[in-house]
Amino acid sequence: MDRSVDGTERRLRPPSLFLMLAEARGVLELNSSLLLSPLLMQAPKGDGHPVLALPGFLASDLSMAPMRRYLKELGYDAYAWNMGRNFGGISSRRAALRDLLKRVHEASGRKVSIIGWSLGGVYARDLAAQMPDLVRSIITLGSPFADDIRATNATRLYELLSGEAVDDIPEIRAAIAGDMPVPATSIYSRTDGIVNWRTSRVRPSATAENIEVHLASHLGLGVNPAALWAIADRLAQSEGEFRHFDRSGPFAIAYGAAEQALS
Repeated sequence: MDRSVDGTERRLRPPSLFLMLAEARGVLELNSSLLLSPLLMQAPKGDGHPVLALPGFLASDLSMAPMRRYLKELGYDAYAWNMGRNFGGISSRRAALRDLLKRVHEASGRKVSIIGWSLGGVYARDLAAQMPDLVRSIITLGSPFADDIRATNATRLYELLSGEAVDDIPEIRAAIAGDMPVPATSIYSRTDGIVNWRTSRVRPSATAENIEVHLASHLGLGVNPAALWAIADRLAQSEGEFRHFDRSGPFAIAYGAAEQALS
């Protein structure tokens, strides 16, 4: 949570109604990626390792199909989650997600990179905390895992549909919000209309970073061309190595300033 000038805690607010209504621009982000596909294909090529894509709340594998297609064209072995629509349930989904990660790992014999959009990113961090030996790296997109995670415009609906209260899982929340045992990248936007961007930021370190994408929407973050470029660049790193994102590429104007890692 934030603290006021007198030192008392205050809850973060969900994004404004204006930002939430502006989420419709996600269609423009998808169209931009389609138009810029020749440029996006100039991203570093993949080494064939498996990448598991986890969709956001109320979304299905269809939402991440453009990303999976892009990653396959770059040379990755991209996997869908194949669990239908994501109606939530951090606790209730844990066993099924562990089994899914094990199957992907066993099928390839290699560590798995996990990309999670929104709630999918919360799942990704939980998997990395539980099974780091199977995870190569994680990338989250507008995921609420830090600070006051109730500061979203979807919290009440999540609790209604999943049957789980956000405040009922303090141990899991603490693990998800903490430092990850694997390289972690959080991609977020200050103009996110669903999730307060402050809940999507990791503590910068030698193996953890934040990448801000200017003007991106929550619903468009997974198809935003600048976000896709950053994802491809992060996945192209060799296993066991991590360097912070170089913002000098073709989408440099779209990114916020780099943050210095904490010692």
